[in-house]
Amino acid sequence: MSAVFKTLNPKRPNTLQFPCRQCGAVLKYAPGSTHLLCEHCGTENVIELRGGAIEEYDLGQALRQLTQTPTTTAAAPTIHCNECGAGFQFEAKNHAGECPFCGTPIVAATAEIKPIQPKSLLPFRIDEANARQRFQQWIAGLWFAPNAVKKYARSNTKLNGVYLPFWTFDSQTATTYSGERGDVYYVQERVQVVRNNRVVTETRQVPKIRWTPVSGRVQRFFDDVLVGASNSLPRKILDALQPWDLHALIPYDENYLSGFRSEYYQVELADGFDLARQAMDNQIYLDICRDIGGDHQRIHQVDTHHSGTTYKHCLLPVWSAAFRYRDKSYRFVINGRTGKVRGERPYSIWKIAFAVLAALLSAAGIYYYLEKSGALENMQNRPAAVHPSPYRQSPDYDSI
Repeated sequence: MSAVFKTLNPKRPNTLQFPCRQCGAVLKYAPGSTHLLCEHCGTENVIELRGGAIEEYDLGQALRQLTQTPTTTAAAPTIHCNECGAGFQFEAKNHAGECPFCGTPIVAATAEIKPIQPKSLLPFRIDEANARQRFQQWIAGLWFAPNAVKKYARSNTKLNGVYLPFWTFDSQTATTYSGERGDVYYVQERVQVVRNNRVVTETRQVPKIRWTPVSGRVQRFFDDVLVGASNSLPRKILDALQPWDLHALIPYDENYLSGFRSEYYQVELADGFDLARQAMDNQIYLDICRDIGGDHQRIHQVDTHHSGTTYKHCLLPVWSAAFRYRDKSYRFVINGRTGKVRGERPYSIWKIAFAVLAALLSAAGIYYYLEKSGALENMQNRPAAVHPSPYRQSPDYDSI
């Protein structure tokens, strides 16, 4: 389906607030539910389900439209709070959050800043208390973490609920390649070894590799290759939060954003597809190795063609926070659907040093025992067994 672009108007943003039908107080979305909860009177305000399928949009057409659309750098729009009357601005990357003067949840329209709007989202499934418990379990299980850091797990530091922007890409790929197939065979060789303090000659089976030129073609359809479109967190952390239950995406609805922050995308569509293509290439290389077969593979040339490529822009929920240790900040995030925790962590130099010392002492003890018992000499003189792997790449694998 063709992409839909909006005319940008950074001066007069559309903002939404969600009053309680019982008392008029501003509502917040309750994670894991389909209602907004009033913290004043406790009334649950049901969110009406929006119908419609989650659509895919043609990537080529979208990229052409973006190149034809003038790019402007607009300042963050001024937000007006209907609760206290204050005017303010969100951070440049955010379009949902709280009024800094009265704490009222506010959602601003994304069309005022970005030409592509989110069309789907995954609502929060776990609440802040559950997310904090997941974090405590994660940080308590970190090996070599300083004790001061583990004490942090018992604190009540507030977690921030954030909807982060993501791209997903579908693409049909067809790849031609050329390379070499390596098959292992064995030859007999006479070698000299020491047995019982005497030099003797033995015959051994020695592995060799026979290389054969190959070429071929592989195809694969990629469905929902996910790329984080936020620069707020390192990409390795964003990628580590997978998998996401993207089959549960629902049509975009501002109700689910009430009470949480939400970001605009900061990674442009073209850059997002470049990152997705890198992930696809990694899988295609594995497909080529399987197609070549044999015990080893060398890949010399690869040519991949993409067709029918589509994209979606969606919002996914995370709980995030940071802690400081020795004047350095460490960030962590929790998948708002599964509770999976990933983040940055410090290491205790003393714990690592003691572990290395213990390992060295243990290795020295084992070596001394094997040497005294004569088992070490027998192990050194035993012929090595070779177990070829069907998809093992050779050390001189040629990457593109």
